[in-house]
Amino acid sequence: MDEKVKGAWERFLNPVALKNNIITASVHSMAFEMLKSAIEDKIREFFTNGFDENGLIVSEDYKQKVLKLNRSRTYASLYWLKQMDAINDSDLETFERIKRHRNELTHELFKFVSEGCSFDVNESFNDMIALLKKVELWWFVNLEMAIDPDAYPLDIDLEQVFPGRVWGLEMFITTALGSEDEAMKFYNDFVRQTEI
Repeated sequence: MDEKVKGAWERFLNPVALKNNIITASVHSMAFEMLKSAIEDKIREFFTNGFDENGLIVSEDYKQKVLKLNRSRTYASLYWLKQMDAINDSDLETFERIKRHRNELTHELFKFVSEGCSFDVNESFNDMIALLKKVELWWFVNLEMAIDPDAYPLDIDLEQVFPGRVWGLEMFITTALGSEDEAMKFYNDFVRQTEI
């Protein structure tokens, strides 16, 4: 039997490898959706003028300043962030690369579980976290710190700021794909806190 074919079957039939690969692909897809949602939702919330019986009241400015930039809400949001200097062309390329990775894992799952993929999955996760952190820190500096500058020290080190959404994404990835000890730490900390 051809070694490549044999390797693909071994990878596919090994139950531990198969489960890990399916979980990895699922987590990557979910992490991508979390990134997309964070990018889109924060901007929409920024253009919200309150609530009514139907939910959020989104201003007309959102349609004029954001949604008109692209038919896709995701790309319109990314282009708005670029206009605001929150991200740059390199970040847009990073998003495209992450999206290609998600598409490869989602649409070619059988190939992934039998042959692997064309990219480093851990690097793709790191790219998601880095892009989300960049966007979240931009909001922190340009909204939260701008609204109440006295609440923050003048010499604040932004490298030490850890936005909640970034923490949530990292926790999700670590819980699903990290060691059992790392995953259980989050769970045990949660249980301990809820028992107080």
